[in-house]
Amino acid sequence: MKLPTDPPFAIRARLLSPLAGGGTVHEPDGLVLVDGAGRIVYAGPSTGRPAATPTAMDLRPWIVMPGLVDLHVHLPQIPNAGLGAALDLLTWLDRYVFPLERGFDVAAAERVAPAAWRAMAAVGTTTAMVYGAVYEASLDTAFRTAEAHGIRAIIGKVMMDRVTYDPTIDPADILDRSLAESARLIERWHGAANGRLGYAVTPRFAVSCTADMLRESAALASSARTYWQTHVGEDRAEIAEVARLFPEAADYVDVYDRAGGLGPRTVLAHAVHLSDRELARLVETDTRVAHCPVSNLFLASGVMPLGRYVEAGLSLGLGSDVAGGPDLSIFSVMRVGFYAQNARAVAGLESGPMLSPLDWIRLGTLDGARALGLDAVIGSLEAGKEADLIAIDPAYVAPLEAQAPDDDPMDLASRLIFRAHPDMVRAAWVRGRRLAGPGSRA
Repeated sequence: MKLPTDPPFAIRARLLSPLAGGGTVHEPDGLVLVDGAGRIVYAGPSTGRPAATPTAMDLRPWIVMPGLVDLHVHLPQIPNAGLGAALDLLTWLDRYVFPLERGFDVAAAERVAPAAWRAMAAVGTTTAMVYGAVYEASLDTAFRTAEAHGIRAIIGKVMMDRVTYDPTIDPADILDRSLAESARLIERWHGAANGRLGYAVTPRFAVSCTADMLRESAALASSARTYWQTHVGEDRAEIAEVARLFPEAADYVDVYDRAGGLGPRTVLAHAVHLSDRELARLVETDTRVAHCPVSNLFLASGVMPLGRYVEAGLSLGLGSDVAGGPDLSIFSVMRVGFYAQNARAVAGLESGPMLSPLDWIRLGTLDGARALGLDAVIGSLEAGKEADLIAIDPAYVAPLEAQAPDDDPMDLASRLIFRAHPDMVRAAWVRGRRLAGPGSRA
Protein backbone atom coordinates (compact mmCIF):
# COMPACT_ATOMS: atom_id res chain seq x y z
CA MET A 1 0.00 0.00 0.00
CA LYS A 2 1.46 3.36 -1.04
CA LEU A 3 0.63 5.79 1.75
CA PRO A 4 0.51 9.59 1.31
CA THR A 5 3.94 11.17 1.66
CA ASP A 6 3.04 14.86 1.33
CA PRO A 7 -0.04 17.03 1.73
CA PRO A 8 -2.73 17.49 0.60
CA PHE A 9 -4.43 14.14 1.15
CA ALA A 10 -7.54 12.49 2.57
CA ILE A 11 -7.51 9.31 4.67
CA ARG A 12 -10.49 7.15 5.55
CA ALA A 13 -9.91 5.16 8.73
CA ARG A 14 -11.10 4.58 12.26
CA LEU A 15 -10.43 7.77 14.26
CA LEU A 16 -9.51 7.89 17.95
CA SER A 17 -8.51 11.18 19.57
CA PRO A 18 -8.94 13.26 22.69
CA LEU A 19 -10.73 16.57 22.20
CA ALA A 20 -9.49 19.94 23.43
CA GLY A 21 -12.81 20.61 25.14
CA GLY A 22 -12.78 17.25 26.92
CA GLY A 23 -13.92 13.78 25.99
CA THR A 24 -12.88 11.62 23.06
CA VAL A 25 -13.84 11.41 19.41
CA HIS A 26 -14.27 7.88 18.10
CA GLU A 27 -15.37 7.39 14.50
CA PRO A 28 -15.41 3.78 13.27
CA ASP A 29 -15.70 5.11 9.70
CA GLY A 30 -13.91 8.43 9.81
CA LEU A 31 -12.18 10.82 7.47
CA VAL A 32 -9.16 13.07 7.97
CA LEU A 33 -8.69 15.76 5.34
CA VAL A 34 -5.30 17.51 5.24
CA ASP A 35 -4.73 20.63 3.14
CA GLY A 36 -1.65 21.62 1.17
CA ALA A 37 -0.20 23.48 4.17
CA GLY A 38 -0.30 20.30 6.27
CA ARG A 39 -3.27 21.34 8.42
CA ILE A 40 -6.33 19.31 9.30
CA VAL A 41 -9.40 20.86 7.67
CA TYR A 42 -11.78 18.08 8.63
CA ALA A 43 -11.74 15.14 11.05
CA GLY A 44 -15.02 13.34 11.56
CA PRO A 45 -17.43 10.81 10.10
CA SER A 46 -16.85 10.00 6.46
CA THR A 47 -20.53 10.65 5.80
CA GLY A 48 -20.05 14.28 6.80
CA ARG A 49 -17.20 14.96 4.42
CA PRO A 50 -16.98 18.51 3.05
CA ALA A 51 -17.97 19.24 -0.52
CA ALA A 52 -15.31 18.65 -3.17
CA THR A 53 -13.32 16.32 -0.89
CA PRO A 54 -10.72 14.45 -2.94
CA THR A 55 -10.84 10.67 -3.13
CA ALA A 56 -9.71 9.31 0.21
CA MET A 57 -7.24 6.51 0.68
CA ASP A 58 -9.18 3.84 2.58
CA LEU A 59 -7.04 2.46 5.39
CA ARG A 60 -9.83 0.74 7.30
CA PRO A 61 -9.61 -1.08 9.71
CA TRP A 62 -6.48 0.89 10.56
CA ILE A 63 -6.74 3.51 13.30
CA VAL A 64 -5.63 7.12 12.85
CA MET A 65 -4.65 8.99 16.02
CA PRO A 66 -2.74 12.14 16.89
CA GLY A 67 1.01 11.58 17.06
CA LEU A 68 2.49 10.79 20.47
CA VAL A 69 4.47 13.33 22.51
CA ASP A 70 7.60 12.24 24.42
CA LEU A 71 8.46 14.94 26.95
CA HIS A 72 11.74 13.45 28.14
CA VAL A 73 14.36 11.48 26.21
CA HIS A 74 18.19 11.54 26.20
CA LEU A 75 19.49 11.32 22.63
CA PRO A 76 23.10 10.21 23.39
CA GLN A 77 21.86 7.49 25.75
CA ILE A 78 19.62 5.61 23.30
CA PRO A 79 22.31 3.04 22.41
CA ASN A 80 22.38 2.04 26.10
CA ALA A 81 18.65 1.31 26.35
CA GLY A 82 18.05 -1.71 28.57
CA LEU A 83 21.41 -1.58 30.36
CA GLY A 84 22.04 -0.90 34.03
CA ALA A 85 19.10 -2.58 35.72
CA ALA A 86 19.31 -2.91 39.51
CA LEU A 87 21.49 0.20 39.89
CA ASP A 88 20.44 3.34 41.71
CA LEU A 89 20.26 6.59 39.75
CA LEU A 90 23.58 8.16 40.75
CA THR A 91 25.55 4.93 40.31
CA TRP A 92 23.87 4.32 36.96
CA LEU A 93 24.83 7.81 35.78
CA ASP A 94 28.49 7.31 36.70
CA ARG A 95 28.77 3.80 35.28
CA TYR A 96 26.67 3.96 32.12
CA VAL A 97 25.59 7.47 31.20
CA PHE A 98 28.50 9.82 31.60
CA PRO A 99 30.98 7.55 29.73
CA LEU A 100 28.55 7.31 26.80
CA GLU A 101 27.79 11.04 26.71
CA ARG A 102 31.52 11.83 26.91
CA GLY A 103 31.86 10.22 23.48
CA PHE A 104 28.88 11.98 21.89
CA ASP A 105 30.88 14.00 19.39
CA VAL A 106 29.85 14.96 15.86
CA ALA A 107 30.64 11.52 14.47
CA ALA A 108 28.54 9.85 17.15
CA ALA A 109 25.69 12.31 16.58
CA GLU A 110 25.77 11.68 12.84
CA ARG A 111 25.45 7.95 13.54
CA VAL A 112 22.92 8.01 16.39
CA ALA A 113 20.59 10.95 15.70
CA PRO A 114 19.12 9.95 12.30
CA ALA A 115 18.49 6.41 13.56
CA ALA A 116 16.95 7.82 16.75
CA TRP A 117 14.44 10.00 14.88
CA ARG A 118 13.43 7.02 12.75
CA ALA A 119 13.09 4.82 15.85
CA MET A 120 10.88 7.42 17.56
CA ALA A 121 8.62 7.74 14.52
CA ALA A 122 8.44 3.94 14.28
CA VAL A 123 6.76 3.79 17.69
CA GLY A 124 4.44 6.72 16.96
CA THR A 125 6.35 9.62 18.51
CA THR A 126 6.01 12.71 16.34
CA THR A 127 7.11 15.27 18.97
CA ALA A 128 10.05 14.82 21.34
CA MET A 129 11.69 16.97 24.02
CA VAL A 130 15.31 15.91 23.96
CA TYR A 131 18.49 16.20 26.04
CA GLY A 132 21.78 16.16 24.16
CA ALA A 133 25.33 16.05 25.53
CA VAL A 134 27.51 19.00 26.60
CA TYR A 135 29.04 19.55 23.15
CA GLU A 136 27.77 22.35 20.92
CA ALA A 137 28.89 20.74 17.67
CA SER A 138 27.03 17.48 18.33
CA LEU A 139 23.87 19.46 19.09
CA ASP A 140 24.17 21.21 15.74
CA THR A 141 24.23 17.77 14.16
CA ALA A 142 21.21 16.63 16.18
CA PHE A 143 19.21 19.66 15.03
CA ARG A 144 20.35 19.33 11.42
CA THR A 145 19.30 15.68 11.25
CA ALA A 146 15.95 16.40 12.95
CA GLU A 147 15.33 19.13 10.40
CA ALA A 148 16.03 16.70 7.57
CA HIS A 149 13.94 13.88 9.05
CA GLY A 150 10.84 15.97 9.68
CA ILE A 151 10.16 15.12 13.33
CA ARG A 152 8.95 17.89 15.65
CA ALA A 153 11.69 18.29 18.26
CA ILE A 154 12.75 20.53 21.13
CA ILE A 155 16.40 19.86 21.91
CA GLY A 156 18.93 21.25 24.38
CA LYS A 157 22.65 21.07 25.06
CA VAL A 158 23.21 19.68 28.56
CA MET A 159 24.81 22.20 30.94
CA MET A 160 26.94 21.05 33.89
CA ASP A 161 29.42 23.10 35.91
CA ARG A 162 29.64 21.32 39.27
CA VAL A 163 30.11 17.81 37.90
CA THR A 164 31.09 17.40 34.26
CA TYR A 165 32.40 14.67 31.99
CA ASP A 166 34.34 17.00 29.66
CA PRO A 167 37.91 17.26 31.06
CA THR A 168 39.00 19.64 28.28
CA ILE A 169 37.15 22.63 29.73
CA ASP A 170 38.74 24.72 32.46
CA PRO A 171 36.32 24.64 35.42
CA ALA A 172 36.63 28.42 35.67
CA ASP A 173 35.32 28.77 32.11
CA ILE A 174 32.49 26.23 32.13
CA LEU A 175 29.67 28.58 33.08
CA ASP A 176 30.42 31.33 30.57
CA ARG A 177 31.31 28.87 27.82
CA SER A 178 28.17 26.78 28.27
CA LEU A 179 25.97 29.88 28.26
CA ALA A 180 27.64 31.19 25.11
CA GLU A 181 27.31 27.85 23.32
CA SER A 182 23.64 27.59 24.31
CA ALA A 183 23.00 31.13 23.10
CA ARG A 184 24.53 30.33 19.71
CA LEU A 185 22.44 27.18 19.38
CA ILE A 186 19.32 29.17 20.26
CA GLU A 187 20.10 31.73 17.58
CA ARG A 188 20.59 29.04 14.96
CA TRP A 189 17.83 26.61 15.84
CA HIS A 190 15.05 27.96 18.07
CA GLY A 191 12.04 28.29 15.78
CA ALA A 192 13.82 26.70 12.81
CA ALA A 193 11.92 24.73 10.17
CA ASN A 194 9.08 27.24 10.42
CA GLY A 195 8.68 26.56 14.13
CA ARG A 196 8.91 22.77 13.97
CA LEU A 197 12.19 22.83 15.92
CA GLY A 198 12.69 24.51 19.27
CA TYR A 199 15.36 24.93 21.90
CA ALA A 200 15.33 24.00 25.58
CA VAL A 201 18.01 25.47 27.83
CA THR A 202 19.09 22.34 29.70
CA PRO A 203 20.91 22.42 33.05
CA ARG A 204 21.15 18.70 33.77
CA PHE A 205 19.98 18.77 37.40
CA ALA A 206 20.85 20.46 40.65
CA VAL A 207 23.45 17.85 41.61
CA SER A 208 25.61 18.77 38.60
CA CYS A 209 24.90 22.52 38.51
CA THR A 210 25.85 25.40 40.77
CA ALA A 211 23.33 28.02 41.82
CA ASP A 212 24.99 30.36 39.30
CA MET A 213 24.45 27.88 36.44
CA LEU A 214 20.81 27.38 37.36
CA ARG A 215 20.15 31.11 37.69
CA GLU A 216 21.98 32.15 34.51
CA SER A 217 20.48 29.34 32.43
CA ALA A 218 16.97 30.27 33.58
CA ALA A 219 17.66 33.91 32.71
CA LEU A 220 18.86 32.88 29.25
CA ALA A 221 15.72 30.82 28.64
CA SER A 222 13.55 33.72 29.80
CA SER A 223 15.28 36.34 27.67
CA ALA A 224 15.34 34.13 24.56
CA ARG A 225 11.79 32.83 25.17
CA THR A 226 12.89 29.20 24.94
CA TYR A 227 12.00 26.22 27.09
CA TRP A 228 13.93 25.30 30.26
CA GLN A 229 14.25 21.61 31.15
CA THR A 230 15.86 19.70 33.98
CA HIS A 231 15.19 16.91 36.50
CA VAL A 232 13.56 17.06 39.93
CA GLY A 233 12.69 14.68 42.76
CA GLU A 234 13.59 11.48 40.92
CA ASP A 235 15.46 9.49 43.57
CA ARG A 236 15.74 9.81 47.35
CA ALA A 237 19.56 9.71 47.33
CA GLU A 238 19.56 12.46 44.69
CA ILE A 239 17.16 14.53 46.81
CA ALA A 240 19.41 14.13 49.86
CA GLU A 241 22.42 15.26 47.83
CA VAL A 242 20.56 18.33 46.59
CA ALA A 243 19.66 19.19 50.18
CA ARG A 244 23.34 18.94 51.12
CA LEU A 245 24.47 21.09 48.19
CA PHE A 246 21.76 23.75 48.63
CA PRO A 247 21.21 24.07 52.40
CA GLU A 248 19.59 27.48 51.98
CA ALA A 249 16.71 26.04 49.90
CA ALA A 250 13.51 24.79 51.49
CA ASP A 251 13.45 21.73 49.21
CA TYR A 252 14.38 20.53 45.72
CA VAL A 253 11.71 22.58 43.92
CA ASP A 254 12.81 25.65 45.86
CA VAL A 255 16.30 25.30 44.36
CA TYR A 256 14.82 25.91 40.92
CA ASP A 257 12.38 28.51 42.23
CA ARG A 258 15.23 30.57 43.66
CA ALA A 259 16.97 30.32 40.27
CA GLY A 260 13.90 31.72 38.49
CA GLY A 261 13.36 28.45 36.66
CA LEU A 262 9.70 27.71 37.35
CA GLY A 263 6.89 28.59 34.95
CA PRO A 264 4.85 27.42 31.95
CA ARG A 265 7.89 27.12 29.65
CA THR A 266 9.61 24.73 32.09
CA VAL A 267 9.39 20.94 31.93
CA LEU A 268 10.71 19.07 34.97
CA ALA A 269 11.30 15.35 34.52
CA HIS A 270 10.15 12.79 37.12
CA ALA A 271 8.89 14.69 40.21
CA VAL A 272 8.33 11.32 41.87
CA HIS A 273 8.84 12.54 45.44
CA LEU A 274 7.14 15.93 45.92
CA SER A 275 6.12 17.37 49.26
CA ASP A 276 2.76 19.13 49.51
CA ARG A 277 4.59 22.45 49.40
CA GLU A 278 6.53 21.49 46.27
CA LEU A 279 3.42 20.25 44.49
CA ALA A 280 1.49 23.40 45.36
CA ARG A 281 4.32 25.59 44.09
CA LEU A 282 4.54 23.76 40.75
CA VAL A 283 0.79 24.12 40.29
CA GLU A 284 0.88 27.78 41.33
CA THR A 285 3.62 28.60 38.80
CA ASP A 286 2.07 26.41 36.06
CA THR A 287 5.30 24.45 35.76
CA ARG A 288 4.99 21.28 33.64
CA VAL A 289 6.13 17.75 34.56
CA ALA A 290 7.22 14.78 32.43
CA HIS A 291 5.98 11.58 34.06
CA CYS A 292 8.44 8.74 33.34
CA PRO A 293 7.06 5.66 35.11
CA VAL A 294 9.14 3.10 33.21
CA SER A 295 12.50 4.59 34.14
CA ASN A 296 11.31 5.26 37.69
CA LEU A 297 10.72 1.53 38.14
CA PHE A 298 13.73 0.41 36.07
CA LEU A 299 16.06 2.37 38.36
CA ALA A 300 13.93 1.73 41.48
CA SER A 301 13.57 5.46 41.96
CA GLY A 302 9.97 5.32 43.17
CA VAL A 303 6.35 5.45 42.02
CA MET A 304 4.69 8.80 41.36
CA PRO A 305 1.43 9.43 43.28
CA LEU A 306 -0.22 10.29 39.99
CA GLY A 307 -3.78 10.60 41.23
CA ARG A 308 -2.73 13.10 43.89
CA TYR A 309 -0.93 15.21 41.30
CA VAL A 310 -3.84 15.12 38.84
CA GLU A 311 -6.26 16.07 41.60
CA ALA A 312 -4.03 19.02 42.51
CA GLY A 313 -4.11 20.29 38.91
CA LEU A 314 -0.47 19.64 37.96
CA SER A 315 0.19 19.82 34.20
CA LEU A 316 1.55 16.41 33.18
CA GLY A 317 2.62 14.54 30.07
CA LEU A 318 4.64 11.37 29.48
CA GLY A 319 8.32 10.71 28.88
CA SER A 320 10.21 7.57 27.87
CA ASP A 321 13.42 8.77 29.58
CA VAL A 322 15.51 6.47 27.44
CA ALA A 323 18.00 5.18 28.49
CA GLY A 324 16.69 5.28 32.06
CA GLY A 325 13.62 3.77 30.46
CA PRO A 326 14.51 0.84 28.17
CA ASP A 327 11.90 1.53 25.46
CA LEU A 328 11.06 4.56 23.30
CA SER A 329 7.40 3.59 22.98
CA ILE A 330 5.00 5.95 24.75
CA PHE A 331 2.41 3.17 24.58
CA SER A 332 4.77 1.13 26.77
CA VAL A 333 5.06 4.10 29.12
CA MET A 334 1.27 4.19 29.39
CA ARG A 335 1.14 0.48 30.21
CA VAL A 336 3.75 0.62 32.98
CA GLY A 337 2.25 3.83 34.35
CA PHE A 338 -1.16 2.14 34.54
CA TYR A 339 0.33 -0.85 36.38
CA ALA A 340 2.21 1.45 38.77
CA GLN A 341 -0.92 3.43 39.62
CA ASN A 342 -2.87 0.20 40.17
CA ALA A 343 -0.12 -1.06 42.49
CA ARG A 344 -0.39 2.10 44.58
CA ALA A 345 -4.15 1.64 44.74
CA VAL A 346 -3.84 -1.99 45.85
CA ALA A 347 -1.43 -0.88 48.57
CA GLY A 348 -3.88 1.78 49.71
CA LEU A 349 -1.51 4.60 48.72
CA GLU A 350 -3.45 6.22 45.85
CA SER A 351 -5.94 8.79 47.06
CA GLY A 352 -6.65 10.62 43.81
CA PRO A 353 -8.57 9.61 40.67
CA MET A 354 -7.60 6.46 38.78
CA LEU A 355 -6.86 7.06 35.11
CA SER A 356 -8.65 5.03 32.44
CA PRO A 357 -7.03 3.82 29.18
CA LEU A 358 -8.50 6.83 27.35
CA ASP A 359 -7.02 9.12 30.03
CA TRP A 360 -3.60 7.60 29.35
CA ILE A 361 -4.03 8.16 25.60
CA ARG A 362 -4.78 11.81 26.41
CA LEU A 363 -1.65 12.03 28.60
CA GLY A 364 0.49 10.76 25.73
CA THR A 365 -1.00 13.11 23.12
CA LEU A 366 -2.95 16.25 23.97
CA ASP A 367 -1.67 16.64 27.54
CA GLY A 368 1.91 16.30 26.29
CA ALA A 369 1.22 18.97 23.69
CA ARG A 370 -0.33 21.17 26.39
CA ALA A 371 2.78 20.76 28.57
CA LEU A 372 4.76 22.28 25.69
CA GLY A 373 2.24 25.05 25.06
CA LEU A 374 1.42 23.43 21.71
CA ASP A 375 -2.10 22.17 22.37
CA ALA A 376 -3.56 24.71 19.94
CA VAL A 377 -1.24 23.29 17.25
CA ILE A 378 -1.04 19.51 17.78
CA GLY A 379 -2.23 16.75 20.12
CA SER A 380 -5.68 15.94 18.73
CA LEU A 381 -7.51 15.35 15.47
CA GLU A 382 -9.33 18.67 15.20
CA ALA A 383 -9.79 21.11 12.34
CA GLY A 384 -7.22 23.89 12.29
CA LYS A 385 -4.44 21.87 13.90
CA GLU A 386 -1.30 20.71 12.13
CA ALA A 387 -1.52 17.17 10.80
CA ASP A 388 0.75 15.28 13.20
CA LEU A 389 -0.81 11.84 12.81
CA ILE A 390 -0.09 8.16 13.20
CA ALA A 391 -1.76 5.14 11.59
CA ILE A 392 -1.98 1.86 13.54
CA ASP A 393 -2.88 -1.60 12.28
CA PRO A 394 -5.11 -3.18 14.97
CA ALA A 395 -4.31 -6.68 13.72
CA TYR A 396 -1.05 -6.42 15.69
CA VAL A 397 -2.88 -5.99 19.02
CA ALA A 398 -5.56 -8.67 18.47
CA PRO A 399 -5.12 -11.69 20.76
CA LEU A 400 -6.08 -14.09 17.97
CA GLU A 401 -5.48 -14.11 14.23
CA ALA A 402 -8.28 -12.46 12.21
CA GLN A 403 -10.04 -11.28 15.37
CA ALA A 404 -12.25 -8.25 14.66
CA PRO A 405 -11.15 -4.92 16.19
CA ASP A 406 -12.96 -3.76 19.33
CA ASP A 407 -16.02 -1.57 18.81
CA ASP A 408 -15.78 0.33 22.11
CA PRO A 409 -13.20 3.17 22.23
CA MET A 410 -12.19 2.33 25.81
CA ASP A 411 -11.56 -1.29 24.83
CA LEU A 412 -9.61 -0.15 21.78
CA ALA A 413 -7.42 2.14 23.90
CA SER A 414 -6.86 -0.72 26.34
CA ARG A 415 -5.65 -3.01 23.53
CA LEU A 416 -3.26 -0.36 22.21
CA ILE A 417 -1.76 0.12 25.66
CA PHE A 418 -1.65 -3.41 27.06
CA ARG A 419 -0.94 -5.27 23.82
CA ALA A 420 1.24 -2.64 22.13
CA HIS A 421 3.34 -4.26 19.40
CA PRO A 422 6.60 -2.80 18.03
CA ASP A 423 5.31 -3.01 14.46
CA MET A 424 1.74 -1.75 14.93
CA VAL A 425 2.50 1.85 13.90
CA ARG A 426 2.41 1.73 10.12
CA ALA A 427 2.87 5.42 9.32
CA ALA A 428 3.55 8.76 11.00
CA TRP A 429 3.16 12.26 9.61
CA VAL A 430 4.23 15.70 10.86
CA ARG A 431 2.47 18.60 9.15
CA GLY A 432 1.15 16.05 6.69
CA ARG A 433 4.62 14.86 5.63
CA ARG A 434 5.36 11.23 6.21
CA LEU A 435 8.29 10.45 8.48
CA ALA A 436 10.87 7.75 7.79
CA GLY A 437 10.72 4.94 10.33
CA PRO A 438 7.27 3.33 10.61
CA GLY A 439 6.66 0.25 8.53
CA SER A 440 10.29 -0.86 8.79
CA ARG A 441 12.81 -1.72 11.49
CA ALA A 442 15.16 1.03 10.27
